[in-house]
Amino acid sequence: MTDQTVELTLPVTGMHCANCAVTIERVLGRMEGVGKVSVNLASERAFLRFDPARSEQSKIIDQIRKVGYDIAIAHAEVALERLNDGPEAQRLQERLAALPGIVSAAVNLASERALLEYIPTAVSQREIREAIRQAGFRTLEVEEAVEDPEGEARARAVRRQRTLFVRGLILTVPVFGMAMLADLGLIPAAIAAAPWFGWTLLGLTTPVVFHVGWQFLEGSYKALRNRRANMDVHVAMGALAAYAYSVAVVLGKVEGQPFFETAAVIITLIVLGRYLEARAKAQTSEAIRALLDLKPKLARLERAGQEIEVPVDEVLVGDLVIVRPGEQLPVDGVVVEGRSSIDESMLTGESIPVTKRAGEAVFAATLNRLGLLKFEATKVGRDTALAQIIRLVQEAQASKAPIQHLADQVSSVFVPAVLPVAALTFLAWYFLAPPSLATPQFTRALINMVAVLVIACPCAMGLATPTAVTVGLGKGARMGILFRSSDALERTGRVSTVALDKTGTITRGQPTVTKILSNGTGLESAELLRIAASAEMGSEHPIGEAIVAEAQARGLQPRPADRFEALPGGGVLAQIGAQRVLVGNAKLLREQGVALDGFAERIAALEAGAETVVAIALDGRLSGVLSVADQLKEGSQQAVQELKQMGLRVILMSGDNRQTAVAIARQVGLLDTADILAEILPAEKAEQVRRLQANGTQVAMVGDGINDAPALAEARVGIAIGSGTDVAKAAAPVTLMSGDLRVLPRAIRLSRVTLRVIRQNLFWAFFYNTLLIPLAAFGRLSPMLAAAAMASSSIAVVTNSLRLRRMRI
Repeated sequence: MTDQTVELTLPVTGMHCANCAVTIERVLGRMEGVGKVSVNLASERAFLRFDPARSEQSKIIDQIRKVGYDIAIAHAEVALERLNDGPEAQRLQERLAALPGIVSAAVNLASERALLEYIPTAVSQREIREAIRQAGFRTLEVEEAVEDPEGEARARAVRRQRTLFVRGLILTVPVFGMAMLADLGLIPAAIAAAPWFGWTLLGLTTPVVFHVGWQFLEGSYKALRNRRANMDVHVAMGALAAYAYSVAVVLGKVEGQPFFETAAVIITLIVLGRYLEARAKAQTSEAIRALLDLKPKLARLERAGQEIEVPVDEVLVGDLVIVRPGEQLPVDGVVVEGRSSIDESMLTGESIPVTKRAGEAVFAATLNRLGLLKFEATKVGRDTALAQIIRLVQEAQASKAPIQHLADQVSSVFVPAVLPVAALTFLAWYFLAPPSLATPQFTRALINMVAVLVIACPCAMGLATPTAVTVGLGKGARMGILFRSSDALERTGRVSTVALDKTGTITRGQPTVTKILSNGTGLESAELLRIAASAEMGSEHPIGEAIVAEAQARGLQPRPADRFEALPGGGVLAQIGAQRVLVGNAKLLREQGVALDGFAERIAALEAGAETVVAIALDGRLSGVLSVADQLKEGSQQAVQELKQMGLRVILMSGDNRQTAVAIARQVGLLDTADILAEILPAEKAEQVRRLQANGTQVAMVGDGINDAPALAEARVGIAIGSGTDVAKAAAPVTLMSGDLRVLPRAIRLSRVTLRVIRQNLFWAFFYNTLLIPLAAFGRLSPMLAAAAMASSSIAVVTNSLRLRRMRI
């Protein structure tokens, strides 16, 4: 693979079991130039990377179709302007065909229209129109036949299975009724033995097998052609065996009793199962579809002094957007005029509206509650916060949790392994079982073999993990919790210790100057503050910014420093005119040889009150101190108490002195001094996490994602807490988008509940196969009951996963 790899997400249709997903992964993984491949059965998406110099998108799609599956394709018709001649039409057509995600492009000069087929997960309408504009043409409109091709593909699959089930039911009921009445002696033996009776059953069953069940026959052919076995092979073999034997009986080739009803009922019941499963699977991604539906279709712009409405995809960066009360914002931007309260709950999960004024950022899909807003568009299309969140959740759904690999491995071995088990069942019943007067030996052996084949489809096993993960990730997104992978979702539920950074996590991260104390050297408090602000002008630390902000608020003008040096975890050293200025904590001053001159007790008193003390030394002598306080976030105490009630150990990490850290810890209910790690430099936090995990402890590190990046990366689970509006830049596996620490216990609970549902699903799937295959092999389960059990197992697993949507976390 070269550095020029392309990421491609494909919406796959036609998958029904874990073996389907494994088959696509293996087939694509063997292609030249294709790297990592991950297929999610529940979300029906394939995520892969490939080298365009060694492989092509069209070949990848063809390979998927070759093994029996398809891709959900969107269709669009674009009206064009400035299309003058044939060569221009050909040039535009070639330009569009070269776009990633375009399946086919045809430009008609006479009608001045471009007809496009494209993969909606790979290219957007906006990107298509932008490519047309860059080629020198104008677009007038886009008429899209299907707004949500993936949703339409799922709906089409549901409608198809429902139609096939109804047709199968209409034909199967009389077949089953006639056969049962004959078996019970309610139909005279002369009629049941008449040739026309058998031919009637044959006539009714044939369309069930070859029309209603054609999907199984076609799927098994494609699987066997690729030297793979899947559930279609089992169903097709079972139904065809029963059908072929019954046809042979009707034709007089073998003696015995036909059992057409077995073939018909197997097909019809499994189609019913597929219909119900498809309908349930469509609901697993409802949370993501709900996020997609949040984006308004139109935007109101001010252009050339006039107010116009345009499709949201036509909004450009720099456009002036107007939003009235009660309307949703179409794109991200910065307010230039007006003031309003914005409901950002759809992005952050935070229900309290946020006041927005000129200069503040606003985001697509959020709701304008009160006043009129004018804002400049800064991010549009796929760059908006909403689009980033949706894309990251979809990528997470395409990934596989570690617990899923076991199920995939078992399924890949299980399906082909059942074939010899079914053959042994037939041989054992035919050669070893005692004869029966009621049923011929061959018939009995065949029925039991068919039961084994039908019952041994591991669909439930393949759906157990991805359905729960898909629902869990989607629910998390709606709650303002962004898991970047299935692995992150699983690992979050296994943590036993939570390490919380203080500034910006437990506290607001917006410290303010509370006191200014001079040591009596003649410097007034205002001059002392101005000197400190002058030294901190180049600092990006929140405390330094607080000092500068306080000076500016008092109308003091800081002087530019001639030299500036940041001392990590300690303070700053600056040269201001002829003075050498040292601003930092007491530890730094001691290290620099500056005596505290009787200030030690006053510093200790301030620190005991949860205030951070900043000392100022001029030319090696202490001139005074400032105290800076950072308020607790609302809900921090409640969050810590919830975490402790969940059985988690909670640790506070802070770069502040120990007295201040202890005071903050006491306010949130952390009383054990062993759980308070103070005076830790940013680089040392990762080492502390490493030490905590040395004995196997699963640690979650929670921080702002910037200064804490090394510790977040070192922890078993890194959780970034912040605004969540620029989620693509956060490197943590989990992001709490609202910044409210109370969301943290909900994230851990969601992960735990999801893991519990996965375990329930896997237990049911393994229990089902472990118990029922022996029953079928020993003749205690009829093929019809086997078909009903197989269908119901998949429905049970998907339905259990869907319970997550209704659970209160």
